[in-house]
Parts: sequence; C-alpha cells; structure tokens
Amino acid sequence: MGAGTSPAGPDGSSESGGEGAVAGPGAVTGPGTGSAPRRRSRRFPKFTRDTARPEGGGRAASGDAPAPARQWPLLTVLCAAGAGLLIVALDPFDQAFRIGTILIGGALIAGAVLRWVVPSVGMLAVRSRFTDLVTYGLMGTLIVLLALVAQPKPWLDVPILEDAVRFTVR
Repeated sequence: MGAGTSPAGPDGSSESGGEGAVAGPGAVTGPGTGSAPRRRSRRFPKFTRDTARPEGGGRAASGDAPAPARQWPLLTVLCAAGAGLLIVALDPFDQAFRIGTILIGGALIAGAVLRWVVPSVGMLAVRSRFTDLVTYGLMGTLIVLLALVAQPKPWLDVPILEDAVRFTVR
C-alpha cells in the first residue's frame, strides 16, 4: 500500500472506488476488478502500519560493533545520571544532594549537546531533533538551577524568588 491509498476492505475493494470508477490520472487498477480502474483515496489510512524513526535515530556506531558501543550516547547520559542518583541516595559527603542533582542536570544538558552535535545518536533520539534539544536542555537547566537555589545555604541567590515565596506562601 503506497502513500495516498486506502486499505482494501475484506472483499478486496477500496472504500472510495468501485467497479464503475472513471479512469484518470490518479486511477489504479486493483485485483478482482478486471481492467476497471479504481480511484485512489486522498484520506489517510485508518490504521498506521509503522512509524518513522526520528532523525538521527540510527546506530551511533557500525552494525558490527557490540550493542553497548552502538548506543554510547545514551549510555553516557544514563551513566552520568545514575552516578548523580547514587550520590544523592548514598549521601557520602556534605552537599551530596546538591552535587548529585547538578550531575543529573548536567547529564541532561550533555544529552542535549550530544543530540545537537552527533549526527546519529541511537536511542537518545526520541522525538525530532528540535524537540529533543528543547526537552533535554530545558529540563537539565531547570534541575541545575533548582539544585543551586536549594535551601539551606543556596549557592545561587535569586532575590525575586524570595519575593515570590513571601507573597505566595507567607
């Protein structure tokens, strides 16, 4: 079934065409109708057969490389985020929450940079390149900023946040 065609019914006939359809530039002949042409439907098919891979969603390494090597961009981001989660969970030193959270946000920002720079990033490509860049970059930036302004003793002081809290909470 090509683009612009409709799926055939159970009896092999098209929804839009019939045996008495007029032959024209968009006419095709189908099975079981002899030489009588059927018109193509301009409607989208009712059922999607498959989806297109996002641009850049191919393998990041050649097909003969082992599976982890083919997905190195995704594994890089996951390992960095996992290290950040481990630091937050274990709390091995003072300010571990802040450092681990910054590492998680940095991993997402690194994912956005990889998505932008590397032409084929494997399974790191989830949506279109623009949507992935905005999603990874925005979420990573927000996580880093929230880690920097977290109480007690924030590393970044934003005066407008204090005013917003004073007017909304207090």
